[in-house]
Amino acid sequence: QKSEGPMISDVDMDLAPSNLSVQLKLAIACRKLARDGHCATLAGQITVRHDQETYWTAPLKEGFANVTQSTVIRVNNKMDVVEGNAIPNPGMQFHLWVYKSRPDVKAIVHTHPPFASALSMTGKALAVAHMDASVFYEDCGHLQVWPGVPIADEEGRLISEALEDKRAVLLDNHGFLTVGATLEEAVYLAVLFENAAQMQMIAEATGALKPIQSGPAQDAHDFLLRAPVINGTFNSWAHEILRVCPDVTT
Repeated sequence: QKSEGPMISDVDMDLAPSNLSVQLKLAIACRKLARDGHCATLAGQITVRHDQETYWTAPLKEGFANVTQSTVIRVNNKMDVVEGNAIPNPGMQFHLWVYKSRPDVKAIVHTHPPFASALSMTGKALAVAHMDASVFYEDCGHLQVWPGVPIADEEGRLISEALEDKRAVLLDNHGFLTVGATLEEAVYLAVLFENAAQMQMIAEATGALKPIQSGPAQDAHDFLLRAPVINGTFNSWAHEILRVCPDVTT
């Protein structure tokens, strides 16, 4: 393991989590993913665990590009709305299976962006052949069958089993799922997942991928998943969204 040196401590202090409300963070996350091309339709969901019985999410009718702090809703394990006045995306049904099987998971992102979706059509796993993809080193499952639209219990069971104890899973013929101990982590991984899929599709069109060594891959995985790195990255996105989409705070 490489020595981090004194500068890392100073950097960590500068990359603390923001004090924004969970509703505003969720709305910012939706806007960020929409701007990155994750949501061409109403497909896709972000959920955040509030407690053991309820979850924050975006309403179906808004689409990621239109979510604001005030439109975020809270639903229970039966998907009844307990706070807010809108209908949740029925696709979040399978999130409940993940939360049930993974008490450590506090947030989930599921989308169908172009490159991850294209990769899901090939039957190949997500490759870890670049530093920026190393967050998924030994940390990405692969569901190699498409069970259909994920609004029933069978789909939830299959997806949660394919995820196992990992932070991400590629869903063949579908898209992907990322999870985190925080909303920031799940969104950070979602952005990096699509970036990794894009790099893989471009590189494989040129030739065979060059593997990276396991030692450096594990080191990079651990470093890039440090809380200050995740929080600092999310905060930079939040600053951008608050500047270019000021209505997100309404």
